[in-house]
Amino acid sequence: MSLTVGMLLFPSMTQLDLTAPHEVFARMPDTNVALMAKQPGSIRCEGGLKIVPDCSLVDAPALDILFVPGGTGISGVIQDAESLGFLRDRARTARYITSVCTGALVLGAAGLLRGYRATTHWLSLDLLPLVGAIPSSDRVVIDRNRITAGGVTAGIDFGLTIAAELFGRLVAERIQLMMEYSPQPPFDSGSLSTARPELVADIRREYEAFQDARRTLLNNLPT
Repeated sequence: MSLTVGMLLFPSMTQLDLTAPHEVFARMPDTNVALMAKQPGSIRCEGGLKIVPDCSLVDAPALDILFVPGGTGISGVIQDAESLGFLRDRARTARYITSVCTGALVLGAAGLLRGYRATTHWLSLDLLPLVGAIPSSDRVVIDRNRITAGGVTAGIDFGLTIAAELFGRLVAERIQLMMEYSPQPPFDSGSLSTARPELVADIRREYEAFQDARRTLLNNLPT
């Protein structure tokens, strides 16, 4: 029996949040991937890349895996009752409810992470309690049928984790090898545990106003 993964698209999402796990999902056996969007036509990501959805939210098929990426555009989704309602509705029947990066805040805004351990981009970990989630700094977090991942590149680890959950380690290892996923970054600054403190502080200052606005939005969610 085939599986269906539904991946939400929205304007100003971070494309790698979506395309990194998509690369894994597309290589999983007997798996169909549906790119879903509220509006018709191509969706413009943060960096300008345009992605064409397969279906609207209204026409989306039954889903085994519900997935939400992150990006600056999550503010619009968090304030959109139709999108949040869609997520709540599909979460009732999905086998797994998942996200990469700040997609976790969207799941949280829909009420889908209350009481669950979850992770997100390091800049937004402190926002998870605002939506009832228990923050974790792990790169991929599994809590019952919620699977969340950290920022951007964590989407590959996330996808491989799901492949192993569904099809076993051998299938996940085959996909990893075919993707030649063996990271050797040129700099050791890709996480809070390895980045220089002054670099972390500089980025926090740069995004302080943006994060404050996001915090205000989450603090004012309808109850």
